[in-house]
Amino acid sequence: MNPLLRTAIAHVEFEALHPFKDGNGRIGRMLITLMLWTSGLIQQPHFYVSAFFERNRDDYIDMMRRVSSHDDWTGWCQFFLEGIKDQAEHNIEVAQRIFGLYEQMKLRFREELKSEWSIEALDFMFANPSFKNSKFTGHNRIPAHVASSMTRKLREVGILSQIIPGSGRRPAIYGFKPLIDIIRAETET
Repeated sequence: MNPLLRTAIAHVEFEALHPFKDGNGRIGRMLITLMLWTSGLIQQPHFYVSAFFERNRDDYIDMMRRVSSHDDWTGWCQFFLEGIKDQAEHNIEVAQRIFGLYEQMKLRFREELKSEWSIEALDFMFANPSFKNSKFTGHNRIPAHVASSMTRKLREVGILSQIIPGSGRRPAIYGFKPLIDIIRAETET
């Protein structure tokens, strides 16, 4: 069976079971991603599908109910496949914004930091949009005193924001604001 159709059927069957009081939908949508990944349709388990179903929540629930009430598997599968297509296109747009941000930040990091380790710092922050300062200053490619200086400079120019201040032996936690802003915009739509 086509892996997309198998995923559509498995999802509606899982949702029909309702084994949990809360979280059934979230777990079911995570299983979509895992099924796409294990079937080889995506290379990593990073396909965000929930936004389409949340935006079309009433239709989503109605289409799943129609499978039980009217045996409308075709309608469900068409809706599901349209959702996967729509969300994939949207995810590509988000990925392009993130790639664009990376290119823009390469120049900005070089200008602001004036360091041979500016790209390593950028790569670290893309891989860790929020991080303990101790993790950054302990990064094996950047000397600790340089990383500490970078943190200070990036905070001064508004690229990093302090999420939780350090206290005693607890290190501060910083956020890479430009990337977090893109991610937040996606979770709020």
